[in-house]
Amino acid sequence: MFKGSKKVFAAATLSLGLLAFPFSSLSGQADAANSEVKLRIMETTDIHANVVNYDYYKDQETDAFGLAKTATLIHQARDEVKNSMLFDNGDLIQGNPLGDYVAKIDPLQSGEIHPVYEAMNQLGYDAGNIGNHEFNFGLDFLDTSLSGANFPYVNANVYIDDQDNDPTNDENYFTPYLMLDKTVMDESGQEHDLKVGVIGFVPPQIMQWDKANLEGKVIAKDIVKTAEKFIPEMKAKGADVIVAIPHSGFEKAASQGNDENAVYYLSEVEGIDAILFGHAHKIFPGDSSFEGVQGVDTTKGTINGVASVMPGYWGDHLGVIDLTLTEENGTWTVKDSQSDARPIYDKSTGTSLVETDMSIVNAVKDDHEATIDYVRTAVGTTTAPINSYFALVNDDPSIQIVTNAQKWYVEKHLQGTEYEGIPVLSAGAPFKAGGRGGASYYTDIPAGDIAIKNVADLYVYPNTLKAVKMNGEELKDWLEMSAGQFNQIDKKDRAEQTLINNEFPSYNFDVIDGVTYKIDVTKPAKYDTKGNLINPDSSRIERLKYNGEEVTKDMTFVIATNNYRATGGGNFPHLDGSNIVIDSPDENRQILIDYILEKQTINPTADQNWSFDDIKKKHLNVTFQTSLQAKTYAEDMEKVDFVREEDSGFATYQLDFSKQKKQHKGHKKHKHQHGKGHQHHNH
Repeated sequence: MFKGSKKVFAAATLSLGLLAFPFSSLSGQADAANSEVKLRIMETTDIHANVVNYDYYKDQETDAFGLAKTATLIHQARDEVKNSMLFDNGDLIQGNPLGDYVAKIDPLQSGEIHPVYEAMNQLGYDAGNIGNHEFNFGLDFLDTSLSGANFPYVNANVYIDDQDNDPTNDENYFTPYLMLDKTVMDESGQEHDLKVGVIGFVPPQIMQWDKANLEGKVIAKDIVKTAEKFIPEMKAKGADVIVAIPHSGFEKAASQGNDENAVYYLSEVEGIDAILFGHAHKIFPGDSSFEGVQGVDTTKGTINGVASVMPGYWGDHLGVIDLTLTEENGTWTVKDSQSDARPIYDKSTGTSLVETDMSIVNAVKDDHEATIDYVRTAVGTTTAPINSYFALVNDDPSIQIVTNAQKWYVEKHLQGTEYEGIPVLSAGAPFKAGGRGGASYYTDIPAGDIAIKNVADLYVYPNTLKAVKMNGEELKDWLEMSAGQFNQIDKKDRAEQTLINNEFPSYNFDVIDGVTYKIDVTKPAKYDTKGNLINPDSSRIERLKYNGEEVTKDMTFVIATNNYRATGGGNFPHLDGSNIVIDSPDENRQILIDYILEKQTINPTADQNWSFDDIKKKHLNVTFQTSLQAKTYAEDMEKVDFVREEDSGFATYQLDFSKQKKQHKGHKKHKHQHGKGHQHHNH
């Protein structure tokens, strides 16, 4: 179709195992006792193929993200100090149409350099870590991609699956850690040789999330237990400083073992001097969710005394840890530290803080332009606008079009099987609904031609379609878990009450089409955000019906979803991979494209199969936040009123529960412009 020209990788390909000691011998160590060295450690994380500062979904440049912007911060931060090192945390090769283009449309070939490495090879990275999304396109594609990096990679908790059930002889799939020789200059101008140990980790949940790519090939082990195995080994081999790079977030609750977000527990492992973390797309120090947590110093940027940083996502921040090291009798210790997440963009004023590094842009020019051609390809026409501004409070066209396509696919694939004739339902969630993605992280597609860039906007993840078989009781539990999206509303409280639970990711708010139901938010949630049963007698889901009949336990359904949900992603009850009846390799996004291509003209209007249960109380003040750009749409919605604009770029709206609205009035007459600037988005 559109051919980008990835440059051929001419140098001899090195195996990952040979990259463990990439530096030649360095200058002799100075003899000065009690020397003080300042070492700056920099981190990028969760780039998600956003090399160029370009929003492919909106088809325009942006100042809010992109490695081409972060690169300028890297050069600035490096020039400020005598000694520095640069690391990447992972989630690098997947996440936007450029990543899809290189993996699926003009697939990367052996000997070619992936565009993310065309860019990163210019920036002098010392090492990289493997993120969970690195596995989305399979191990062969990952190995081909990594061969183009001119810096080494680490991961300690992914092992070759030797299938002998003997953990004592398991071998690492990647190089577990590196001992990097680093010549540094102390404050008096003397040179010293440091051994900097670097170790990486990925969530063990990759075995669920990418089961089809990994099962039978690798296994993943607990992050903390793996650290407890290897950190003493690194110390014994002479590591002066140990840098841990977990592609993992921060969880305040007690460890359950095999934790996805293990950074707090990792900080308690003796011997680690710095933690460069990511995965959760948050900012540390800086994000308010870290305030007041025991052991966390949000001023210095330490977790249980360990210098730590998490620099957002998509290159919107550069993580910087400044370590002050002192040496006595040949032993180096961390005397002091300061962490900082430096932004490329001021969200409050909407202004860029750095220039674009054009050498990065030029490095990927051909693939970038080919990606733009690809995303502009028209696949059909939509008769009405598709936006996700109200996806969390009203049945929504951005979900409806996805669930329609999934149902269409599953019904075709059940024909002639033992499951033919079983009712097919379809689950979808709002992927772009603000939240941690920012005030412009919404879908907004005008009526008219719908292009691949719009489809990628509707379905941002490279998930594959799965269908599961469930009974009526299990179906209801699925919806009860989904209803954890909402805070409990007190009917007697006339003060402002916030409806949306911001700790609940919007991609876990599944709407299931094919049944009708009401959600009673005056009752407590049955499950917490981790899927734990906390209110077993609560029932937020009411009047759950199929074809007008109450859904009962003896009913059976086939429900279309994705690989993430079907294999346990989001910790939903009854979803662990054991009840999959269609295990498709086809991406949900491609199925959506195929559906639109077949239909040519689509009407995405939501069928209003769910709504909130009426609360027959006047003077309730229930609010939610969405984009300020939703204000014009709100004018056409009977029970939604604009309240105020917020400093964050969001706006607050009020929802009237006394009489739920059935449809948007006059919704089709608007063709709204996309907002400028894009303040981003995981999974």
